[in-house]
Amino acid sequence: MERMTASEIAQAVGGTLHGDGAAASVSTDSRNITAGCLFVPLRGARFDGHAYIGAALAQGAAGCLCEALPERLEGGKFYIQVANARLALKALASHYRDKFSIPFIQITGSVGKTTTREMVAAVLRRRFRVLQTEGNLNNDIGVPLTLFGLEREHQAAVIETGMNHLGEIRYLGEMIRPDIAVISNIGDAHIEFLGSRAGILQAKSEIFENLRPQGLAVLSGDDEMLSTLRLPFRTLRCGRSVGCGARITNVVDMGVKGIRCTVKTGKAVYDLSIPALGEHMIYPAAMAAAIGEELGMDREEICAGVGDYVPAGARMRLIRRDHSRVILDDCYNANPQSMAAALQILSREPVTVAVLGDMGELGAFSAASHRQMGELARRLGIGTLFAIGEKARDIAEGARGMDVRWYATVEEALPAVAEAFTKDTVLLVKASHAMHFERITEYLQQV
Repeated sequence: MERMTASEIAQAVGGTLHGDGAAASVSTDSRNITAGCLFVPLRGARFDGHAYIGAALAQGAAGCLCEALPERLEGGKFYIQVANARLALKALASHYRDKFSIPFIQITGSVGKTTTREMVAAVLRRRFRVLQTEGNLNNDIGVPLTLFGLEREHQAAVIETGMNHLGEIRYLGEMIRPDIAVISNIGDAHIEFLGSRAGILQAKSEIFENLRPQGLAVLSGDDEMLSTLRLPFRTLRCGRSVGCGARITNVVDMGVKGIRCTVKTGKAVYDLSIPALGEHMIYPAAMAAAIGEELGMDREEICAGVGDYVPAGARMRLIRRDHSRVILDDCYNANPQSMAAALQILSREPVTVAVLGDMGELGAFSAASHRQMGELARRLGIGTLFAIGEKARDIAEGARGMDVRWYATVEEALPAVAEAFTKDTVLLVKASHAMHFERITEYLQQV
């Protein structure tokens, strides 16, 4: 972050300043204080960061942005008092974003938004210095902290935004104010809170409320819900469907070797080799190619950038064991669409094991969605299925008729899963993050 004076910060957030100084970074966590940072103590249902103001200042914070002042104000430090620290964090991030006249790309979607973020960033890095969201910093705290990472060297920003309730994408967009707004798709993730896909579409479409007037909307052209949108912006649809502005053809699934496809726009034809698993990867690749083209990149840069793609975290990560066994590590998160896609990928291999667990936030759709995953595994001819977790009982129920085994916990399942991971086997690990299936992946790398 570029240095900001205490008076500039106070003016940006409408706060009352006590003392003077400047800050060169922002932290909301008293455990991660760096010298000269601004500490923003937040309040939650179970915590109050104000209790750690003294500790943060003692560790080197230059000042704090707080709702309540400590009883004693330390000399050489500054304090900015506001009515709501969370809203002040947002206001400061919005103010800081305005210092940069670079293209901002905001990305959301039910499935694949992180994959799309990584693909877009990989392409843009072929020409630009790119700031991008790291990890899961895609919420009301993570987005402002990401924006504070902007430096003069940056030439483009790729910001991922998540949500599970109405109003959240709007809130984040008010800070980002994108030049390009991307929706990867509309699925069932967070349907528990939004009631229907129509509700999810409404929530995701808040991204356009802060899209700049001359901006570009980038959408999946094969998504049934997104096809209903008619926007007052330039709109580019990416997909296989006739009429897509970025049309995908000649798709070749090479299994664990990746995907090849052709993307044709109004300006160029791109022959892409995608170093990732599953035909669903054609969509983030097409979107990244279209965004790169929008920002003036040439064919060689775009094709090379797609080839640079590396999955973030445990998202369909390929782990090879002793020349013949392969783990498809996709345990970062799960919903019905992503789990179905993963099973489709797995089914193309000769010897297969699927280790599936609970999917969260499906509400009234939970039991049926889990059963459908079991039914799909059976129809696809998956060799062995391990279902782990209380909700995964329904996966096992749906898979009746195939080799399926249910376990209550990861620990109970580990020995049997390891025994099934034999020569020439491709094994999929997939569940919602709360199941912590990374324990399975770690265990299998030791056996």
